[in-house]
Amino acid sequence: SDYFFRGVDQSGGAAISGGFDASFENGAYVGTWASSVGFGADDAGNVGGLELDYYVGYGGSISESVSYDLGYVYYGYPQNASEEEFEEFYGSVSYADVTLGVAISDNWYAGTGNYEYIYADYGVALNEDYALGFHFGTSTGAEDYDDYAISLSTEAAGLGLDLSWISTSTAEGIYADNEFVLTISKSL
Repeated sequence: SDYFFRGVDQSGGAAISGGFDASFENGAYVGTWASSVGFGADDAGNVGGLELDYYVGYGGSISESVSYDLGYVYYGYPQNASEEEFEEFYGSVSYADVTLGVAISDNWYAGTGNYEYIYADYGVALNEDYALGFHFGTSTGAEDYDDYAISLSTEAAGLGLDLSWISTSTAEGIYADNEFVLTISKSL
């Protein structure tokens, strides 16, 4: 029903997204992901367009309960690539149901300079059919703010269903202010 990225509304309403991934036995992976967005303008002045991301990374396990993920992602906006595109390096460590991670960029969105995102996620199975997730993240850069979310997930008729509450410490304009988002997904 909407696309939020770290608590910031990217689509201003419903969004369509999808991606392709390839992972290898050694832990390496590569992929691309795309979504409709509701900002930016092309040379003709048309607002909105496409986010097209490319990523590569490496993940593995240290033990049965500890895993890690390191990678690079390029965020592309073909309708206005020279002004909006940026890249990040990211890493995370997971222990059981808890993940701690960081993403950094030296030239973040629209050339706004250095950016750092630190986050924590916790997920727990409520029963065989439902899972509950908690998220807290903090952004430091052009705008300093926190984002948080609680999500309830399940599957039905071969589809993933996720209902999330998303908010931010800024809670105005494009920043989430007690938003509810329904995501319907399908993995092949």
